[in-house]
Amino acid sequence: MHKLISYPISLLYYITFVLILSVFDPIQRICYYFFGYEAHKRSVSVLNFFLVRNTHLLGTTYDFQNREKLPNGVPLIIVANHQSLYDILPIIWFMRKWHPKFVSKKELGKGIPSVSFNLKYGGSVLIDRKDPKQALPLMKKMGEYIEKHNRSTVIFPEGTRSKTGVPKKFSESGLKILCKYAPSAYIVPISINNSWKMVRFGQFPLGLGNKITHTIHDPFPIKGIPFEEIMLRTENAVVNGIKN
Repeated sequence: MHKLISYPISLLYYITFVLILSVFDPIQRICYYFFGYEAHKRSVSVLNFFLVRNTHLLGTTYDFQNREKLPNGVPLIIVANHQSLYDILPIIWFMRKWHPKFVSKKELGKGIPSVSFNLKYGGSVLIDRKDPKQALPLMKKMGEYIEKHNRSTVIFPEGTRSKTGVPKKFSESGLKILCKYAPSAYIVPISINNSWKMVRFGQFPLGLGNKITHTIHDPFPIKGIPFEEIMLRTENAVVNGIKN
């Protein structure tokens, strides 16, 4: 019955989703080309406000916990588990003060209104998962970027989404490079729960009535800490906060 009811609601959701992306694509371009980074960043924040609110059509609610723990004026490396697209929209909106950028797959860099433009010009990096060597200089670039501008980057060390919420083993390489080239950064572990339920049936229809939780664990500076300890501490914090 849940799935049956979801068909018309999901159709309405996707219609408004595409409309929002289509409206904000030219807005982003105008902001970026005529008014610069700050205007573009604000347009992206407002875009994600509407995208988050659009999920309310599906009965989705959000609980974004412990933002008061986040330090200001330093680079942040946000490390989270990955369950679906619906991990990302709340991070961009609820953490907009910290200018989150993403390490994303290159396929998203073209053809998607609003999304592709933001990934290409908003400070994120697009990597080819089939070519690990290509990713290394881009991760270096991201580390240097957040170090210079005191912004934040989001990395999902599992590499792929967990379709059941059960976390996969974390990969070290991307996080290690970010730590090397953003030495003044703080690690921010985040546990995400219930996002996978949005796509429990696939992309259509979508799951209804889900409460998506993002829990920020205690941030810590990486300076003076061996990477092995950083990795262990981060993965444990994220994984221990996942409820299945």
